[in-house]
Amino acid sequence: MYAFTQHRPTTLRQAASLLAKQEEAKLLAGGHTLIPTMKLRLAGPKNLVDLSKIEGLAGIEMSGRTLTIGAMTPHAEVATSAVVKANIPALADLAGRIGDPAVRHRGTLGGSVANNDPNADYPAGVLGLGATIITNKRRIAADEFFKGLFETALEADEIITKVQFPKVNKAAYYKFPNPASRYALVGVFVSKRSSEIRVAVTGAGANGVFRVPAFEEALKKRFGPKSLEGMTVPADGMASDIHGSAEYRAHLVGVLARRAVAAAVA
Repeated sequence: MYAFTQHRPTTLRQAASLLAKQEEAKLLAGGHTLIPTMKLRLAGPKNLVDLSKIEGLAGIEMSGRTLTIGAMTPHAEVATSAVVKANIPALADLAGRIGDPAVRHRGTLGGSVANNDPNADYPAGVLGLGATIITNKRRIAADEFFKGLFETALEADEIITKVQFPKVNKAAYYKFPNPASRYALVGVFVSKRSSEIRVAVTGAGANGVFRVPAFEEALKKRFGPKSLEGMTVPADGMASDIHGSAEYRAHLVGVLARRAVAAAVA
């Protein structure tokens, strides 16, 4: 690990100022991605801006038909929250499938979304539910937030403060996990909110999380697994590595989408 300076601001304004002014500064939330890459010297930021001392960045609240989760809320709290289970149980289920207990008790919603790892679970939930990402500057719709591998719409001094999820009629998440890391080799989140259907895929795309318009159109006619019978996505644009070829991932997208829809309507 290379030498670095750790800053512990107590307000969002201080954190944003440090992030903008300090050389090669990175935000530290749960640290489950940043710290391992630093230990392997794959990353060497000169300054870390630790968000753990800033009040008001964690918590879960339901207001009307909107579920708000603070950016510093650990995965384990989302997974076990009675509020989340009662209103968007698929989101609690997703959080409970992330990594292992150590990861779930330390990793945060905001850190996962901001990092936008192509195999992470939360991007599928955020995009699949049509959530809104709230920062210290603005509101960003999920469809405008994810830009590519480890790339988002966040500006240099922008910090996620919370994520707002609309309550949906039906939703489910189904993934094929890597047996070692529990990352999604392929993960599919489906949701139905009135006439709006969303199908979001993580783990499979060479450019990160994405929606599947063809699946969404098919499910608008009838929201059931048979509507997706025989459907898949093109292998072009799918990721390919030692864990699975592009063709295998494309096949899994169709299989897991049908299973997710079946779970949503069960």
